[in-house]
Amino acid sequence: MSVLVYGEYRGGRFRNSILESVCAGRGIAAALEEELIVGLIGPKFDGADSVLGKYGADRVLAAEGEKYPEYNQEVHAEVLKAMAEKLGAEVVIFSATTTGKELAPRFAAKWGVGIAADCSEVRLEGGKLTAVRPVYAGKALITVEILKRPAVLSLRPKLFPMTECEKPVKLEAFEVDFKPPKAKVKAIEAKEAGVIDLTEADIVVSGGRAVKGAEGFGIIRELAAALGGVVGASRAAVDAGWIEHSHQVGQTGKTVNPQLYIACGISGAIQHVAGMRSSKVIVAINKDPEAPIFKLADYGIIGDIFKVVPKLTEEVRKYRE
Repeated sequence: MSVLVYGEYRGGRFRNSILESVCAGRGIAAALEEELIVGLIGPKFDGADSVLGKYGADRVLAAEGEKYPEYNQEVHAEVLKAMAEKLGAEVVIFSATTTGKELAPRFAAKWGVGIAADCSEVRLEGGKLTAVRPVYAGKALITVEILKRPAVLSLRPKLFPMTECEKPVKLEAFEVDFKPPKAKVKAIEAKEAGVIDLTEADIVVSGGRAVKGAEGFGIIRELAAALGGVVGASRAAVDAGWIEHSHQVGQTGKTVNPQLYIACGISGAIQHVAGMRSSKVIVAINKDPEAPIFKLADYGIIGDIFKVVPKLTEEVRKYRE
């Protein structure tokens, strides 16, 4: 019996959210007195064993080689199912990244087991596995008891501590035959090379309808750069064509959990709040004192973003100098 973590591997590295899942899995495996195994699927995994051993994996099982695509939902679900069955996995863990949100439910359906998605907390009490997850766009939390194992969990990024626990571990080859997929991923292109993904960022500065246009995001980018953060946006700004969808935070965009979230000219509609309400510190800048975002914010500035944000950027630069 074991706890299996899907080791999403992109661009020759693991995102922090994957390592968080490994650490969370380590806690569950220890409580169940079982092995923690990370499953890898893809063409090549240079140095993956040392990284995963550093965060506490007992074993690393790798379906490695040219026949395994870097990512294909059909193939990865099929191969991971074969891994889980061979290992007798009681719990299979995914990070709730874009890939994890797509793959986890398909895998659970293929395996015929239940899934608790986008969990913000996982507990094991008296032999019972429970998970806490947000519902109603984050306005409430529910506690789900896993009545039957095996089960599948996906964990919300940046909510689980990433602690090192050095263990010597080596890649173990895993081979399985699978049907040719109905669709193939020909290429994955990064639009902004070198920019930290929103879901990985510790600081996010977002602009909303009050930015008034694509050129208005200039002040948002300057503040983000001064703070060492990344740029986010509300759906209104994205729908208006002022910035790409990859920057959208919210129910139909990305869920972020940074240390600092600055909402510039964002009213605080429930759809946006669903994607950022778990941020550690929230700062709202809006000229409308009745804007709903102020009810959620730790700090609020009532004023025109075109006057407040440049001054804030200037002060940040002075402080950093």
